Amino acid sequence: MAIWQGRSLKKPSGGRIVLTRKKRKRELGREPANTRVAEENEKRRIIRAYGGNRKVRLVEALYANVFENGKGRKVKVLNVLENPANRQYARRNIITKGAIIETEAGKAIVTSRPGQDGVVNAVLIKEGNA
Repeated sequence: MAIWQGRSLKKPSGGRIVLTRKKRKRELGREPANTRVAEENEKRRIIRAYGGNRKVRLVEALYANVFENGKGRKVKVLNVLENPANRQYARRNIITKGAIIETEAGKAIVTSRPGQDGVVNAVLIKEGNA
């Protein structure tokens, strides 16, 4: 079943809203990318977005751009430690924004949206603050 991101059919009071027009193709949503930690190679999917634009979805992530003190480096992602979006995501190694990942450089918190941007950007967590 499709995901519709148009106007709600209910009023705040619970009453019904009669639409003055039909649903539009542009209001159709898509399934989440559910970016996982890759075993071998990164996988990306290019999707046609509204207006003919392109959106890059990261399906499997092997590396993350980790930033510390304004300097960034590309490090390997080992696994997902914690994910506030969904408890099950950490168990399934799914990366979303706000997830805490374990990298070769240490623990990092994801600042980008891999399913929207096609890249994993993260900021290293200092051990004293965590």
